[in-house]
Amino acid sequence: MPKTAAAPLTNSTEFTVSELSSALKRTVEDAYGNVRVRGEISGFRGPHSSGHCYFSLKDESAKIEAVIWKGVHGRMRFKPQEGLEVIATGKLTTYPGSSKYQIVIEAIEPAGVGALMALMEERKRKLGAEGLFDEARKQLLPWLPEVIGVVTSPTGAVIRDILHRLEDRFPRRVLVWPVKVQGEGSAEQVAAAIHGFNALPEGGAIPRPDLLIVARGGGSLEDLWSFNEEIVVRAAAESMIPLISAVGHETDITLIDFAADKRAPTPTAAAEMAVPVRAELMVEISGFERRMMLCWQRGQESRRNELRAAARALPDLSELLAIPRQRLDGATASLPRALKANTHAHHRRFAQASAGLTLRVLRAQIAHATQRLTVSGERLSLSARALLRQRRDRFTGLEARLKASKLANAQAQRNAITRDRERALRLAERARRALTTLVQRQQARVQASSQLLSALSYRSVLARGFALVRDEQGAALHAAANIGAGVRLSIEFADGRVGVTADGDRTAATREAKPASPAAPKKTTKIDQGSLF
Repeated sequence: MPKTAAAPLTNSTEFTVSELSSALKRTVEDAYGNVRVRGEISGFRGPHSSGHCYFSLKDESAKIEAVIWKGVHGRMRFKPQEGLEVIATGKLTTYPGSSKYQIVIEAIEPAGVGALMALMEERKRKLGAEGLFDEARKQLLPWLPEVIGVVTSPTGAVIRDILHRLEDRFPRRVLVWPVKVQGEGSAEQVAAAIHGFNALPEGGAIPRPDLLIVARGGGSLEDLWSFNEEIVVRAAAESMIPLISAVGHETDITLIDFAADKRAPTPTAAAEMAVPVRAELMVEISGFERRMMLCWQRGQESRRNELRAAARALPDLSELLAIPRQRLDGATASLPRALKANTHAHHRRFAQASAGLTLRVLRAQIAHATQRLTVSGERLSLSARALLRQRRDRFTGLEARLKASKLANAQAQRNAITRDRERALRLAERARRALTTLVQRQQARVQASSQLLSALSYRSVLARGFALVRDEQGAALHAAANIGAGVRLSIEFADGRVGVTADGDRTAATREAKPASPAAPKKTTKIDQGSLF
């Protein structure tokens, strides 16, 4: 009888689908933790309802899925758009739910000047459609501002050119808000500076500027890109202070130029637009002064001639005062006689009044006043007694009513206290029952979670007959090829750990041995793991 070959023993690790997916995810993320990928954005429809962005990067022959998380998308200076060629920086990972790999983007930038120009034109059309570039909303520049605010780098040559030009033309007070004019975060700083100048109160410790200048020297399109950002353009359009844009040289065009109230080809030209020439103003004022003096002299001469003509037409002074002087002489002559007649009249009235003031008349008046006072005192005494008697009767009635109401109020308070005590007892009983029910539910949830934790623990795998091999440092070992001869190992079973030493000869022999016959399918015994619920 031919002997059946015994099934060879195998030591291959058995993976679940989830374990294998997790292992592949770790491998891909470790190998490609930071990559830069150039490609065209395809399938971009804006942020998802969750705030995340999902799209693809493609070239002529391949495509890779891409994702930008919500927090990263909110911090991005350059936003992705459909059809743009970009350079994305991030890490590769896998999505076990559909067995595919994807790139998680952490930063994105346009690839080349062509993409920047296309993005700039698209952004220009969008902001123009919102009315940010309309001429009707632009303000007139003040003719001679008292304070000028400048938003630029404090270390560049731009601020020195502006200050020098202002000093030559018409010295004014200048407030500089230092910002970065290129690179990461520069757009946010420029927008914050514009909003900050507008937020200054009038009459505060720091004067509010009458005019703003946003300035930067020349550079490439990438260097000037901060002034094409939406946040800067919207800040310039919302500024309540007139704003001059002086970004780059005369041939450089940025979106802030369209939103500003005035565009200057250079920072020096912006300073020239801000203030007039003081010497020219002095000459013009001198001319106005001479013309004003000549006009005043001609006016004075004209009024002097009119006064002379009016004086010739007036009558003589003696003729005007003749009648009033005659009336004064008549009143002076009749004044002594009038004074004597007035004195005699007052003397007669005084004599008549003194005749009635005799001693008998005064005594009669005093007696009459004394009688009236006595009668009034008696009436006042009677009125006081009557009023006191009425008040005493009224207070007696109020006292009786107060005692009755006090007893009734005390009884009502006792009844209310009794009702509240009964209601509190009922609520306490309901709270006790609710607390008992809640504790029972929480105990059931804790017990279910404990069962789920026990089922997901790797110790349940050890209970089915598997063992976990660790090195001396406690790290898990996954392959026999990583174990050298004489290495101390620790094998963990379900009921404890065992320390062993690797045998080099037997290990080598096991690797070189060839199977005598094909491996027979391994029979596994189904273990009832029970229900997790």
